[in-house]
Amino acid sequence: MILPIFGLLAFGYVATFTRVFGEAAATALASFVFYFAIPVLLFRSMATTELPHEIAWGYLGSFYGGTAIAFALGFALARVVFGGPFERQAIIGFGAAIGNSVLLGVPVVLTGLGEAASLPLFLLLAFHSTLLFTTITLVLEVGGAGRERLQDVPAKALGGLARNPILWGLGGGIGFNLLDLSLPAALARWTELVAGAAVPCALFSMGASLRAYRIAGALQPALVMVALKLVVCPLAVWALATLVFEVPPLWAKVAIVLAAMPVGVNVYLFGVRYHAGEAESATAILLSSILSLATLSAVLVWLHADRG
Repeated sequence: MILPIFGLLAFGYVATFTRVFGEAAATALASFVFYFAIPVLLFRSMATTELPHEIAWGYLGSFYGGTAIAFALGFALARVVFGGPFERQAIIGFGAAIGNSVLLGVPVVLTGLGEAASLPLFLLLAFHSTLLFTTITLVLEVGGAGRERLQDVPAKALGGLARNPILWGLGGGIGFNLLDLSLPAALARWTELVAGAAVPCALFSMGASLRAYRIAGALQPALVMVALKLVVCPLAVWALATLVFEVPPLWAKVAIVLAAMPVGVNVYLFGVRYHAGEAESATAILLSSILSLATLSAVLVWLHADRG
């Protein structure tokens, strides 16, 4: 189940060593996936899926509560054990909590749990950027050196969200659904074709992007991030979903698998922006992506064995 997914990742990584798929091609493919293919996939799924009658607060609380626990542990360990600037500690914390939810999360969840997982997956993605990226910005600006005026942070955060194509795809699909509109045959076929390219292209692009990351040093903090992200974060989500909120089984599985994703690329991008934790996050991205072959396989086997 998981081997074809990581086979595509490896395919993309190996392709970057050829003359015909250089850095420009990898960048172009990543742009196609993020700005076009994934948003169309999200639009189609949300437009054609029966939406829940009420917001599943327990489901959202399980996932984001689990990520908050992982962040708190990562931040505390970075502060007590490794020290350094506040921004570095925060980046280590976020690396323990934020995974690759789009390029890797969408293909793995849909492949491992089936089309029925579309709705709970995309509901998480609808809140993902809004909650996590805004939280990262606020924590780094309020707790760090304050490189920007605090009053400018909300406007910048909202501007970034408004330009996010993932949210446009989700919002458009939900609006289409709420208006009880049906996709015309030509539009339905078009979205089917584009959406069909999203998963393989996302995996290929994710594999190609790994070429940019290397073991850049700061191995101990990176290993802490990897252990928290691949093991502690999904376990925390599982505990909340099954012992606290009693989330429906399929929805709980979606939250757990998404929580088990390797460290997200955005953690490194924030590290670069704030000049903190670049080596730690780059190393953690590479190591967690490699190790997730084993951990994601274990998680999916465990969840499929649990028929509850």
